Amino acid sequence: MVESADICRLHGPDDRAQCGDRRLPSHLRALHDIEPCRTAALGGQLYDCDTCRDDHHSYHSCKNRHCPTCQNGPAQAWLENQKRVLRPVTHVMVTFTLPAELRAVARSHQKTLDHILLRASSEA
Repeated sequence: MVESADICRLHGPDDRAQCGDRRLPSHLRALHDIEPCRTAALGGQLYDCDTCRDDHHSYHSCKNRHCPTCQNGPAQAWLENQKRVLRPVTHVMVTFTLPAELRAVARSHQKTLDHILLRASSEA
């Protein structure tokens, strides 16, 4: 299976040469961290298997919070926790921007406006 780190290693140098100056520093840092993920560059351990008499390498991960390989476990745990917390109802999230002309009124009468908006959205 191809992993993100494989793609970063394969295409990273060309991508940085072509678009590096247009990338956010935080994105460049994430790509830089992910590139050596689970390779000898980050070190690791060598295990001897008594059963098959083979050596097995286990390389360290990058631990970058944006790395799908490293963060798959925590992401799955978070999702499972969210499923436990949610009520057994259908959820719909709607986001909207209040027009600038109404923002001062909304701040002054937040409780009233929230009630009106929630009532209108429940009827929609």
